[in-house]
Amino acid sequence: MIKYLIINKYPILWIVFHLLLGISATVTPFVLIGWFYTVIFTSVALIIRKSQSPYILISLILYLISFELLSRMARTSPFIPYELSKYLLTASMIWGILKYKTFGNKGWIMLLCLVPAVLFDLSNIVQSSDLVFNVLGPINVALVAVFFYRQRVTSQQYGTMLRLMVYPILGVLSYTFIKTPDLKEIDFVLGANIDLSGGFGSNQVSTLFGLAALLLFILIVNKWKFSGNWLVDSLVLFAMCFQGLLTFSRGGMIGTVLGVLIILLSLRFASGRDKRRFQLPKIGKYVIPGILIVLVAFIVVNEITNGLLSLRYQGETMGTIQGSKVKTLNTVSTGRLDIFMGDVNLWADHFIFGVGAGASSFLRSTLTGTIAHVELSRLLAEHGLLGLVYFLILTWFGIKLFKSNPNPMYRGILLALYIVAVYTTFHAAMRTFVTPALIGLSLLSLGNKKRKIPKKTFGLRQKPQIIPISEIKIPVN
Repeated sequence: MIKYLIINKYPILWIVFHLLLGISATVTPFVLIGWFYTVIFTSVALIIRKSQSPYILISLILYLISFELLSRMARTSPFIPYELSKYLLTASMIWGILKYKTFGNKGWIMLLCLVPAVLFDLSNIVQSSDLVFNVLGPINVALVAVFFYRQRVTSQQYGTMLRLMVYPILGVLSYTFIKTPDLKEIDFVLGANIDLSGGFGSNQVSTLFGLAALLLFILIVNKWKFSGNWLVDSLVLFAMCFQGLLTFSRGGMIGTVLGVLIILLSLRFASGRDKRRFQLPKIGKYVIPGILIVLVAFIVVNEITNGLLSLRYQGETMGTIQGSKVKTLNTVSTGRLDIFMGDVNLWADHFIFGVGAGASSFLRSTLTGTIAHVELSRLLAEHGLLGLVYFLILTWFGIKLFKSNPNPMYRGILLALYIVAVYTTFHAAMRTFVTPALIGLSLLSLGNKKRKIPKKTFGLRQKPQIIPISEIKIPVN
């Protein structure tokens, strides 16, 4: 099945199918469960066959983990695990590393940095579920750094991966649309509204809609086919922005703007020679329509909410408007600064080894019992100095991206996805698939396919070959 999703012969049909999948999830979880396992079982033959390219495996992984939020909304557990992406990523990364013998050395160092804090707990409260909740995300980022680093894909293959990630988010879009009450009956407040995010965590829903909007922008700019129709693509982009803004959770939508700006700046400062060499698109051709789509979505939602949306993005709360609170960085960040500072204070007291994985929420003096929303502060508090080393290596990957690709467009895309991945850890930690997936995508070696005449290697190991999707055949029993 993954082969047909990749080929994308009937793009509109696949878009409608995934929208209907989300609608069906409002009634029963079994349609989603059936589709999920159909994709897995019909794709097994492709991923276990001998191949020098991990393209099919990566595509399948990115598609399946993007069902995480929709499966939670549809309450598919235990058939589809509650934290689907974490378990699936861990298993598939280990399989991929063993099969393709990939060795991103920096990723192994990151993984080793996480081990000591798993072995002790200064709070004496942490349960096994707390360990999974806090540590499996960073473990997956490390494994992704091992497996994805410098894997070669063509630009068309890269576009296919992004498209596959958008499909399941279409299901989330239709689900939240159906579940959203009549907007005229909602009393909007200056805070995230769970009723406007399908009854689920607004921060995670907003993050996914923001991700989908960014990926759609990348697909449109590069003419990597999503629907094959510019109007349909624009309508889907508008819908993602509209629903994302309607959640009143700011993190995901700010991430979209951040990613788009990075890509546009990369194009803006490209030299004339590079513009001609790589046939870069003119910025104005996409900036003006893109700005109009986002602006119209913002104006419409702001009108629906009687101006509260604009106040929300200004960092206002009911307390600051009424004068009972002073607007500070802590109120603007919805308490995240207090959590961050509490974790930093814990690190100061336990500088070398930290307090143990999962223990910071029970030991910090501020917002005790509240889970960490900033992954950096959690790494410092729980893993100590090794947590800092982990984050510095992650930062090193970003620095390398500045010179990772001669094509300004591709370099801008890789850098944008990396920065959005890291930015997401500052408002949603590493609890979703967004950070490991985008880190992985940013570490790929992206370029156009070139045919070369084979040369004798004199016993040296050849670089992996890129296998076109047209050459992939499903074995017949």
